[in-house]
Amino acid sequence: MEQSFPPKSSFPQTPPKNWLVESILATIFCCLPLGVVGIVYAAQVNSKFASGDYEGAIRSSKEAGRFAKLSFFISIGLFVLGLIFLFAFGGWAVLQGRMNNDY
Repeated sequence: MEQSFPPKSSFPQTPPKNWLVESILATIFCCLPLGVVGIVYAAQVNSKFASGDYEGAIRSSKEAGRFAKLSFFISIGLFVLGLIFLFAFGGWAVLQGRMNNDY
C-alpha cells in the first residue's frame, strides 16, 4: 500500500518559533530545571517540522515558550523577594546596631 502525503505547498514554509535562545538564556541566568525542559521542547520544534509534523512543532513551540517565560518570571519574582528581604533585614540590622550603640 502506498502512503499519500499532502502536497508540499500545503505546509507552511517557515517553522514556528523554537524558543531555543530564550530557553538557553533562562537556563544560564534564571531557573535551571525549567530552562532545561524548555531546551528539550525547543529542540523538538525544528525536527518535528522537518518530518512534516506541523501540529507537533506548534505544540512543542508553545511548550518551549511557556517554560522559558515561566522560568523568567519565577526568576524575576525570586529576585524581587531577595531585594525585599535584603532591605528588610538590612534595615532591621542597622536599627539593631543603632539601638545597641545607645547604651
